[in-house]
Amino acid sequence: MKFATVQPLTARPDIPVITDEEATALARATVNLFRAWSLTDPEARVLLGEMAQRTWARWKAGDVGRIDRDLRARMAILMGIHKALRYLFTDPARGYAWIRKPNDAFEGRSGLDLMLRGEITDLMDLRKYLDAERGAW
Repeated sequence: MKFATVQPLTARPDIPVITDEEATALARATVNLFRAWSLTDPEARVLLGEMAQRTWARWKAGDVGRIDRDLRARMAILMGIHKALRYLFTDPARGYAWIRKPNDAFEGRSGLDLMLRGEITDLMDLRKYLDAERGAW
């Protein structure tokens, strides 16, 4: 049996890295977005990768600590979902409400139902769907 040679990956300076300051700003924006979406604490914590209850409570109080790569990516995707909804709906309230509304494209489930499966790929799938709906792809 012969195995393929694996080439080492090189750094990609063309792909931006979310800085600590940007991650902190993302965290504040995420808390505000979740308020606009009327998420419960358990729902919010699932979307943030099963965040600990105490950590989420600190975030809501404005005390954001260390943010790892997965959490930065999740928040960036969530902001992309928010952005897509703002493009699709001229009335922000309709976009905020859409997240909970049943959708035929999701077999009667809502966008939130999809995201609550908890995997980062679920967030990515919803983002791709919304981007396609608004003609971004």
